[in-house]
This record gives sequence, C-alpha cells and structure tokens, in this order.
Amino acid sequence: MKKIIGVAVAIAVAIASVIDGYIVFFKGHQRHSQTSSNSNQSSTSTESSSSTSSNQTTNGQYKDGTFTSKTVTTPHGTMQVSVVISNGKITNIKILKYPDKESKSESINSQSLPTYQSEAIKAQSANIQQVSGATETYTGFTNSLQDALNKAV
Repeated sequence: MKKIIGVAVAIAVAIASVIDGYIVFFKGHQRHSQTSSNSNQSSTSTESSSSTSSNQTTNGQYKDGTFTSKTVTTPHGTMQVSVVISNGKITNIKILKYPDKESKSESINSQSLPTYQSEAIKAQSANIQQVSGATETYTGFTNSLQDALNKAV
C-alpha cells in the first residue's frame, strides 16, 4: 500500500512539474508582456543617471552600428552589453560584463544569458521572458540591453 501511495505521489509531482514548465515557458510570455513595463522600472541603477526604459518593438527602425550600454549594477555585480544592429535589426548581442564572482551567479548566468541573448534577437527588443531563478540577471540584462537599444534609435 505504501508503494502505491508513493508511486501516486511521484506521478502527481511529475504532472505538476510538466504543467508548471508549460505555464512558465509558454503561457508566462503573455502575462510577462503585460507586466514588462513594471519589471523594467525596478530599482537597478547605472553608473551615471538611471533612465526609465521603454521597450521598443522594431520593424527595422534601429540605426546600424554597434552600441554599448552603460554598466548596470545588480545585487551580485555589474552587467554591460553591446548590441550589433545591421539593416535596422538586432543581429548580435555581446555580453561585456556580467556577475561572475560567486559560483552561484556564474552558474545561473552561464545558463540564462545565452537564452536571454537568443530571445532578445528573436524579439528584436529587450521585451523578453524571464528565466526562472535568474531574476537579477534578467533585470540587469534587459536594462543594459534597453540602454544600448535607446542609443540605436
């Protein structure tokens, strides 16, 4: 009887995990789009003045070139990106600085930053979905990317 209950609980946990993953990765984007302006107005600061970011969806409206953001400070370190624009579109995002002093930050960033880079190129903006467990990286990356994109407008 204990084995049957244990198997039933394990199946329930597995189903709950699958549902949670679906919500986070597929349904969460819709919810995130509605709240993205709130999350980008968080309390991160830049080395010079902080600016309110307004995510811009583009249709080839950026100036061509390479644009480097200000350094954005997060609780675990600094973040800075450089964005390459070609034919008015984001073609590459280079991570110049990211928090890597702590092993936990390094582990989180090594997994989340490539996802953030590819999602931002797909979205052609800083309006991307957050990876679960990488909130500070998300905030630093999107604010840094938005600063670079603001320079490309």
